[in-house]
Amino acid sequence: MDGTAGIGRRGLLAFGAVVAVAACAPASRQAGSEKDSGQGGAKDKVRTDPAPLVRRFTLLGPLSDVHWLGISSGEDSRMSVPGPIDVRVVGVARLEAGTGAAIVAVPQRDFRPGQPARVPKKLAALLPKGAAWVRSEAFNQEVTGGRYTGEFYVDAGADRVYFDTVDPSVAASTGP
Repeated sequence: MDGTAGIGRRGLLAFGAVVAVAACAPASRQAGSEKDSGQGGAKDKVRTDPAPLVRRFTLLGPLSDVHWLGISSGEDSRMSVPGPIDVRVVGVARLEAGTGAAIVAVPQRDFRPGQPARVPKKLAALLPKGAAWVRSEAFNQEVTGGRYTGEFYVDAGADRVYFDTVDPSVAASTGP
């Protein structure tokens, strides 16, 4: 062996290592500056489309006056690792008239007073002032079906719901 094959192999391995590291590196400063200037994509925008939520939270019924965010975990972290990303779906919506009272009236759900925690700044101003939020572990489990984690706060008098979920999946009965 004359040594050139070893150098070629080492060079190829070094090149592969550089490519692998580059693939894991954070986005360029130029791409980041677009996000920082407030001209970023849909992930920065408060969404108002109810369809994705209605498919996922079928027990809530029709929703209107919807304001929500889809926040990728590790989005702002320099240490994020390529791979599956959890998405936090959090927001507030109006329920159909009388739905809040009907949800809370089921005795097995055992609703108790509670306040939403970790409300994103972009949604805080959209929460109704003076809301009488109640929550129930049993209702959370009913809505999520054990497929994902989530908390649901209901203001029965105002027919409003606040939700904070991670990776909410579409209910099996609603299709893709």
